[in-house]
Amino acid sequence: MTHPTTVDENAPIVADHTIRIAAPLERVWQLHTRIGSWPLWQYAITQARLDGPVAPGTTFRWETAGLSINSTIHAVDAPYRILWGGPAHGITGIHEWTFTQDGDGVVVRTRESWAGAPVDADRDNLAAALDDSLGTWLGALRKAAE
Repeated sequence: MTHPTTVDENAPIVADHTIRIAAPLERVWQLHTRIGSWPLWQYAITQARLDGPVAPGTTFRWETAGLSINSTIHAVDAPYRILWGGPAHGITGIHEWTFTQDGDGVVVRTRESWAGAPVDADRDNLAAALDDSLGTWLGALRKAAE
């Protein structure tokens, strides 16, 4: 099975957000990769279940904004990078997270690409929704880690 190696740079929507978190790299990584615990700190996610180790090929199921999503982990370089994605409701999403030590904190960057018929039909509104979602996620990660 071939896995993507990065987000789809040619997708109609590519969102890119960065935040600095004043916490140890390992703490931020653990919060982010303990997928089953996401609903404890990321309140937009109501359910999450990892179906194996945090490793390429492992799937996880999660719910956010009333949508059930099945994702597959494509790449992991712990504790620095994780890439996952999959189709959800007609949208193919690929989501990359990187974690870079920055003094006594961590710079977290998230990039996500969306493609598919729903994106083609309503690009501006879906781009705004994705931007809002990623900003909320990063803010929640910072709050939980700090």
